[in-house]
Amino acid sequence: MAEEEYRGNAMMNLMQGNGVAKVLKYDGHAILMERATGGNSLLEMVKNGCDDHASRVICGVVQKLHATKQPFPAGSVPLEVWFKELEPGAAKYGGVLAESSKIAIELVNNQKDIVALHGDVHHSNILDFGDKGWLAIDPKGLVGERAFDYVNIFCNPDAAIATTPGRLARQVKIVSKAAKIHPTRLVQWIMAWAGLSAAWGLNDGENADATLQIAEIASAELSKIG
Repeated sequence: MAEEEYRGNAMMNLMQGNGVAKVLKYDGHAILMERATGGNSLLEMVKNGCDDHASRVICGVVQKLHATKQPFPAGSVPLEVWFKELEPGAAKYGGVLAESSKIAIELVNNQKDIVALHGDVHHSNILDFGDKGWLAIDPKGLVGERAFDYVNIFCNPDAAIATTPGRLARQVKIVSKAAKIHPTRLVQWIMAWAGLSAAWGLNDGENADATLQIAEIASAELSKIG
């Protein structure tokens, strides 16, 4: 089991009842959690023309996660560590990663509203648990500025949707209002995250075209909103 799974399981156990699925058993490493029995899917919601509503659902779950008044789980990784591969990636690959890296350095050195972060909030990690509503699974166990937990909405649910013209700008309006985060700050975090994701992909020899394009879209949006 990977280290991030240990961290995530510890977070699930600590935060259960506050936006995450119920943990039925935890042995300090692995968890047994309840099964999602609801019939709804955020991915299908987006595909059926309800992207805005899906984003609002995700925001509601994230707000519950961040409202948990518990100590950070042991071993939680701070964002300044999580972003450590972006600066060398920017030096190696250049392009929009240079701008992403510059923004990321400024953000992680001047964080606010520090909370325990899920770290991988997207449409497939928020599931329908029937009467219990929408709940999160599979956290990464990070700690840092709360705005970071919203950024993966903009890279999901798939590359085609995420890079649709106008989609990022529209969802920034939805998410910034629901999460009470200034649009400029949110777009900066989106750009930082897209850059990091692209750097990881390039380092692993994967196709990073989608995340690079999202970073470019976020850069253009930043120039508009100032």
